[in-house]
Amino acid sequence: MSPLCPLLLALALAAVPGGRAACPAPADLKKPDGTRTCARLYDKSDPYYQNCCGGAQLSLEPGADLPFLPSDWTNVASSLVVAPRCEITVWSLRGKAGKTRKFSAGAYPRLEEFRKGIFGDWSNTIASLYCRCPPGSASAPARSLSSASAARARPPDPLVPDPQCY
Repeated sequence: MSPLCPLLLALALAAVPGGRAACPAPADLKKPDGTRTCARLYDKSDPYYQNCCGGAQLSLEPGADLPFLPSDWTNVASSLVVAPRCEITVWSLRGKAGKTRKFSAGAYPRLEEFRKGIFGDWSNTIASLYCRCPPGSASAPARSLSSASAARARPPDPLVPDPQCY
């Protein structure tokens, strides 16, 4: 292998727009006091992913229900990030009307990449939204609770003596 090959590979990887945008990681969506944020909308998007999630921001609390976005945010959002274990439902018209789409946890640096019908996309078309995070999602995993309840519901092992019999 020629010494030029690794150099060309490194240059090619650096030139490709990264899969990781300048958007924050979904787990980093918290207020300075540590309380949770459901999602964050951004008004700036760009063909280069590293330039997305910029400009003005609109942070949404868990349970935010906005059938009418503030006038300076109607049809403005072009990037969004949704916190872990949360989802945001968006509508294309005010009053929760028109086309709708759900975005689950993750970063969406270019809403131009998400189709809204045959001819449109979701960039600059969000007019109303609902953001929800299940209550208690920061507590113990549900798996441990279900396994504990399953252990209680299981009949006793016949080979092990029952302590209630003594």
